[in-house]
Amino acid sequence: MSSLLIKNGTLIDPTQQLEARRDLLIRDGKVETIDETINAEGVKTVDATGLIVAPGFIDLHVHLREPGFEYKETIETGARAAVAGGFTSVCCMPNTKPVNDNSSVTNFIIEQARKAGLANVFPIGAITQGSKGEHLAEIGEMKAAGIVAISDDGKPVVDSGMMRRALEYARDFDLPVVDHCEDCCGATGWAMHEGQYSALMGLKGLPGLAEDLHVSRDIMLAEITGARVHIAHISTARSVELVREAKAKGLAVSCEVAPHHFTLTDRDVFESRYNTNFKMAPPLRAQSDVDAIIEGLRDGTIDAIATDHAPHHANEKMLEFDRSPNGIIGLETAVSLALDRLVHRGVISLSRMVELLSCNPARLFGLARGTLKAGALADVTIFDPVKQIKVEAGQFQSKSRNTPFDGWELRGAPVATVVAGRLVWTAR
Repeated sequence: MSSLLIKNGTLIDPTQQLEARRDLLIRDGKVETIDETINAEGVKTVDATGLIVAPGFIDLHVHLREPGFEYKETIETGARAAVAGGFTSVCCMPNTKPVNDNSSVTNFIIEQARKAGLANVFPIGAITQGSKGEHLAEIGEMKAAGIVAISDDGKPVVDSGMMRRALEYARDFDLPVVDHCEDCCGATGWAMHEGQYSALMGLKGLPGLAEDLHVSRDIMLAEITGARVHIAHISTARSVELVREAKAKGLAVSCEVAPHHFTLTDRDVFESRYNTNFKMAPPLRAQSDVDAIIEGLRDGTIDAIATDHAPHHANEKMLEFDRSPNGIIGLETAVSLALDRLVHRGVISLSRMVELLSCNPARLFGLARGTLKAGALADVTIFDPVKQIKVEAGQFQSKSRNTPFDGWELRGAPVATVVAGRLVWTAR
């Protein structure tokens, strides 16, 4: 029987309304007990003096690229980046090659994650075959194989009738539907947010309306189907307001935000001088959108922080701005950005941050995690809320380096990650 004792840390667990100095004893992969003082002979001990001990962080939105794009990331390197970023679990999108639209691909992902033996990896299955929006994927078989949600992330389901059928199927299988909301009509070929900076840079812009229209449609479909709709990487002020209104009506609508959408704007794209590490989908929006997202994080409208970790090879990101692929990596910067830009600026409390990164993600996708109650699986994130760090992309565990945060100095960082009672990563 393996054991681990974490001593002298401040334990924050919103599921127990607990924020106090406590010891935490883990045996055989599960939380055995929490107490003011625990003495256990012959047990591996971690001294967490001055540190926060929280339920393991869960990222609802990552791209691990395997199978098909192993030159960008593999399941092993993605899982290694996850635990180095303080995440004990990640949910990976299906836009692999082949697309995860059947149980054989789902089984492959789960097996590769098992071999890696690092973070928990929960596959998300495609909504439609090949994510082409034409025919529903094998949702039931994928659910039996282990998917925790369905999504055609990156390729919005344009056909509203198809989306309605998907929601009805997902409801029957008790799966959330994660939607990349982007109305494609008149919005093809964009390179950044539509506004004064896209005009100055001579780049085609994507208006916020493209997201707002799609979010509005999904909320209406959620209302008539009773299914669970989760809005991926929300980025506009109007979308946040639409989700707020849906929640007030009691609809099963939730949303997540990526750290780059609460830290950067389209002005940063302009000032980066066509740096493609500032190109992502949805694009970086206007300051008014960022302000609305901050308010959504503060008032509870936004349920989760998810990275949208999207690795790309350096050669791909060296293309011209409008030809470069969308996306940045985020697993190894998310916790520090949340601490520096949200907690230390007084936007949210540490407890609210743990909700956004652990408790709520577990609840939304039905994962038996996000708590440190006795008997729970012992996934634990330990972080230092005041540790000063400098982001060094060259030191990342991810295969890719496409981040706009390289060189940033931030306050707060993860220092240790425990998965199923096993210490899988510690800071140098």
